[in-house]
Amino acid sequence: MSVFRGQYHHGIDEKGRIIFPSRFREIFAEHYENKMVITNWDGYLIVFPYAEWFLIEQEVSKRRILDKKFRDFQRFFMSGAVDCTLDGQGRVLIPPSLREYAQLEKEIVLAGMLKNIEIWPREKFELRNREAGEKIDKDNEIADSLGI
Repeated sequence: MSVFRGQYHHGIDEKGRIIFPSRFREIFAEHYENKMVITNWDGYLIVFPYAEWFLIEQEVSKRRILDKKFRDFQRFFMSGAVDCTLDGQGRVLIPPSLREYAQLEKEIVLAGMLKNIEIWPREKFELRNREAGEKIDKDNEIADSLGI
């Protein structure tokens, strides 16, 4: 199984395009026909291969539409989603609404998260990662549950 892993520091150009790391491009080309869905979440963006996004849509479509909490989630997460494709140079155009939401300007980080990729402004990523590292050092519950 091919997974997305690692942190890659890149720039975003004036047109809003991001060059994906070569390893990520290989996975998208070999397994996902270069198709992806990008959406907003918690101050950053999440990239899902289209096949993974399709599974999420299937689960969402099974839920009751009158559940207010669920509708709020759906309105934010699902309606913010945009279909994207890697171009011939391995770039993806991030739509203005998503760039604005995540405050993507010049320096960004693409973080491989196994089944998906996160896109962050570099400074925000480094801050959040530092905070997470401090918490993890104090509480090993998740690592313990994984047998690490």
